[in-house]
Amino acid sequence: MSMTSTLPDLPVRAILTELGQVLAHAPSVVLSAPPGAGKTTLVPLFLLDQPWRGDGRIILLEPRRLAARAAAGRMASLLGEAVGETVGYRMRLDSRVSARTRIEVVTEGVFARMLLDDPELPDVSAVLFDEFHERSLDADVGLALALDVQQALRDDLKLIVMSATLDVERVAALLGGAPVIESRGRSFPVDVRYQERPSSERVEDAVTRAIIEAHRQETGSILAFLPGQAEITRTAERLEGRFDASTIVTPLFGNLSQKEQDAAIRPAPAGTRKIVLATSIAETSITIDGVRIVIDSGLQRLPAFEASTGITRLETLRVSRASADQRAGRAGRTEPGIAIRLWHQGQTAALPAFTPPQILSSDLAGLVLDLAHWGVTDPQGLAFLDPPPPTTWQEATALLTQLGAIDANGALTARGKQIRQLALPPRLAAMTVSAAREGQACEACLLAVLLTEQGLGGNGVDLEDRLRRFKSERGERAEASRGLARRMAKGLSAGKETNDPVQPGMLLMHAFPDRIALQRGGRGRFVMANGRGAELPETERLAGASMLVIADLTGRAGGQRILAAAEISRADVEAHMPQAIIREDQTFFDRPSRQVRARRVTRLGAIVFEETPLPRPRGETAARALAQGVRQLGLAVLPFSKEAMQLRDRIGFLYRTIGDPWPDMSDESLLAGLEDWFVPFQGETRGIDDISAASLSEGLQSLVPHAVARDLARLAPTHFEAPTGQRHPIRYDGDEPVLSIRVQELFGLKTHPSIGGGRLPLLLELVSPGHKPMQTTRDLPGFWAGSWKDVRADMRGRYPKHPWPEDPANAAPTTRAKPRGT
Repeated sequence: MSMTSTLPDLPVRAILTELGQVLAHAPSVVLSAPPGAGKTTLVPLFLLDQPWRGDGRIILLEPRRLAARAAAGRMASLLGEAVGETVGYRMRLDSRVSARTRIEVVTEGVFARMLLDDPELPDVSAVLFDEFHERSLDADVGLALALDVQQALRDDLKLIVMSATLDVERVAALLGGAPVIESRGRSFPVDVRYQERPSSERVEDAVTRAIIEAHRQETGSILAFLPGQAEITRTAERLEGRFDASTIVTPLFGNLSQKEQDAAIRPAPAGTRKIVLATSIAETSITIDGVRIVIDSGLQRLPAFEASTGITRLETLRVSRASADQRAGRAGRTEPGIAIRLWHQGQTAALPAFTPPQILSSDLAGLVLDLAHWGVTDPQGLAFLDPPPPTTWQEATALLTQLGAIDANGALTARGKQIRQLALPPRLAAMTVSAAREGQACEACLLAVLLTEQGLGGNGVDLEDRLRRFKSERGERAEASRGLARRMAKGLSAGKETNDPVQPGMLLMHAFPDRIALQRGGRGRFVMANGRGAELPETERLAGASMLVIADLTGRAGGQRILAAAEISRADVEAHMPQAIIREDQTFFDRPSRQVRARRVTRLGAIVFEETPLPRPRGETAARALAQGVRQLGLAVLPFSKEAMQLRDRIGFLYRTIGDPWPDMSDESLLAGLEDWFVPFQGETRGIDDISAASLSEGLQSLVPHAVARDLARLAPTHFEAPTGQRHPIRYDGDEPVLSIRVQELFGLKTHPSIGGGRLPLLLELVSPGHKPMQTTRDLPGFWAGSWKDVRADMRGRYPKHPWPEDPANAAPTTRAKPRGT
């Protein structure tokens, strides 16, 4: 009997035959199927019978541990087996596989590591990327690497990208024009209702109100989506005591233990109802039986990485339309349902179509490290649906270089190989590698796992306290986490572990050297080695510490709040990171006095421990510091004379109209090139007020190549000589040269004034004797023959003492009024 005939009658069954026929000839396929179609469960089981599989394993990638366990459990139950036989799973803190396992459900990060450790993927016949629309960083990287393997090493490897909502054309193109198969699905109708939440109402209050109303008016279990754990906890508190024993309120988020998560998705006992308070974790891949009401806050919490600060913060954002549809679909899995959206119906169209790919807003240090191991130093060498942002890539490269993981060419170092072998973020892996040399691997690994598994040891700021709690914490998750730390430490330890007590701060210095912080500005206020500020509430014990090393913080630059830190001292830094403390003479620009000054400092990055004033510097060193001051204050601080400004405008005009070799005179270009045109001409200048206008003119002139300098006067003359013999300045600050002149001085001129050997006409701003604008023209003879008549009629009454001839082209030019009596 074939596997297909024994599978449950779910919508995706209808396309399995087509899928088999396509995969018999194509290396890749894209499968689009709505929620509830059964793709996660049925497709891997169907592939077991395909002749091309041989005895190879099928790898199914899931975005989360909960989804991986649930998918493995459902498939195993359909086969009448226990998990770990034909179907197993593998994840960071738990795995159930055996020699019999042929379908292996893995989390996306685990798959990337499998691929990096053994690129040929021996005994693997197919890789299925489930819920790819979530666009996690690990999924994008895994697909890029799998495509590379398929093209270079394994043309027999089958790749199947599956999703409920997906931009299928883009993905199919990435897979080399892969066929697209679509399953229409068969869900029950969902009545979507809107209850707009007032902006002044807290999200947990709105969700609580909606739950109570829905529970009273409707039947069935309720699934409510909230942005995060904090809102779930507050909603649960508000619901406490609202229902009798026939209704169970249960949370569902990532930090819960496996048992707690499994309890949340388990069907409600007969005669009871369940209210599940969940994050986005419940959007895809799992089914909560009995749910027919979904309440959607419309919010989600996503990580956002700031390359400039090296900090990942969580942002609360509106969900995408795809996510809103996924959430609503949860209400129609087994019977007609209701989805209550806590926003105005008109706002739905304004939601983004899809959740942004993580690769565009993530710390890429782990990716750069993995690709260095792969032999790739330029991400353009791999097929990414969205390539990594260059700025974030460069910041990650700089960090890994600082950690000693890669060399100047981006190649993996011996230390980098050790760092990459650990299933930890690069910073924490570098910490454990450094600690192992001191016999402190076990303590460092415990601390690293504590920082990567949220909630272990509590959520306090003080990591010393949290580590102490974690060591004695009970529970399956804590035990598994300590076991992981012990395995890591065993692989790292080169010798005997020290029995000396190790403070977390001394370990964390090696992971976050840029976040060593000194108290400055009062209790709870700190400045970090990277120059940024960070704060703690004054009530926190660590707020009184003189120095900290900060492992986690949130908020934007200028208002960052410390989430996790440990106390250290300057003596700790000097003992364990002496190379980080620098003693040097500095020349710097003092903004308040607008002067260049010098000092002798002892510093750690931007943290200055001691400083002693030195005599004021002069010469090139002072000029370079002064240039930094100009960059701080802006180009407007420089005392350009009228002549210097005109010179700048003339050269800039030629750059805009001719281009090279004439130099760019924009503010941005001049500020970027101060070392070329400003510094060499400052001599003994030591402050902004000492800068001379002549030095600025010399500097600007020096930017003009010698070969064309003689053409400046011809192509962009400073003045126009009127028929009266008077010289008038020409302006070059716009798109064309402008001459502002009293009309009487042009009488008798039969050709239009121009520059550049007559090739470029001047824009004439003709002004009255009172210097008021009258007319602009690019055709003086046409003006004389045309609109002059109207101008004359208007002006002769206003300025009767000045000449207004009927034929100005043949009149004598003048700068004077008419003689008395005429």
